[in-house]
Order: sequence, then structure tokens, then C-alpha cells
Amino acid sequence: MAICTVVFLIPSLNESWQESVYMLGVLHGYSVVVKGEWYRLFTSLFLHADAMHIVMNMLSLYIVGKMVEKLFSSVAYLGIYFVSALFGSYLSIYMHLEGQAVGASGAIFGLFGALAGFVFVHRNTMKGQFVSFMKDFGVILLINLVIGLAVPNIDMSAHIGGLIAGIVGGIMVAKRAKFIWLYLFFAILILPLLHNHIFTLYAKFL
Repeated sequence: MAICTVVFLIPSLNESWQESVYMLGVLHGYSVVVKGEWYRLFTSLFLHADAMHIVMNMLSLYIVGKMVEKLFSSVAYLGIYFVSALFGSYLSIYMHLEGQAVGASGAIFGLFGALAGFVFVHRNTMKGQFVSFMKDFGVILLINLVIGLAVPNIDMSAHIGGLIAGIVGGIMVAKRAKFIWLYLFFAILILPLLHNHIFTLYAKFL
């Protein structure tokens, strides 16, 4: 949260800095896949389009982050966060080959998904808490869906990619904490395949 806030505030002191930081770090599919600027997959997580964007993301991260910290180890938290971010970014690139994107929404949705996966695995022991959580989770998803459809600049594909990756991670870790390493292993195998597949899409235009 602190890094995102600092990255957002410092460039605002100088308009030329703001444009430079944004253009150097924004998620741009062609730059990532064809030009090999993989760092954009990570730098884009710490950039936000405007004040409302960063406030909403940081508030969501604070709320869900506090809950995830109580249920998952630091390794699982960070692992699911960044894997969800990467899957969200690649799905965003796949859906918008010529587009640009910034923000940590895919990663944050991954944490929401991890919570949902964890609660689903333990639904029989949680009972009433499970029903309550799923109702709240459904409301959150519905609100974000409505916002995503109403606001044209919001990239729902990144949300969906992150959410799915998070649910998988949450289920695996809930079954056995050490499965986080298996989760990371499969992510390392799958992400390059996604990268190569998207490259073939760009190759048609080269």
C-alpha cells in the first residue's frame, strides 16, 4: 500500500515526471510480449490512473489483506497476490492486445478469491459463517461487476483472471498449507505458455 501511494504522489509534483513514470511502467501488451519488457507486469501494479482508482484499490487491499493475513502465511499471501496479478495481467493483454492498463485490481481480486476458496474448503466446519461470507462475497462481486460495466476504463478481464487464480490458490492452501509451493510451481509452468500463446497473436501483425 505504501509503495503504491508513494508512486502515485511523487510524480504528481511534476507533470513531466508523471507522464514519464506512467509510460515507463504501464502494462502494454506489445511491449511486454514482443519487446520483452516483462518488468511492466510488476510496475503496472503500483501505478493508478487517478485518485479515485488508488483510493478504491488501497481500501479494498486493506480490508481483504487484513483477513487474508489471519488465514494464510506470508509466503501464501504474497504468492497468491503476485500470481493473481500476473494471470490478471496476461488475461488483460489477451483481451486487449492494443490496450494499456494500470492498477493492482487483479491481485486484489486474487486475494478475494483466495478467501472464497479457503472458506469453501472449510464450509462444513464454518456452517453459518460460510453462508454469511458467501452472501457478502456475492455482494462485493455484484458491486464490482456493476461498476466495471458502468465505467468504461475498468478492465474486467484483469479482475476475472486474478479472481480465478486466487480461488485456485485459496483452495489448495486451505487443503494443505504446503500446497502453496505446488501452486507456485504450476504458475511458473503455465505463465510462460500463456506468454508464448499471446506472442503468436502479435506475430500475425508483425
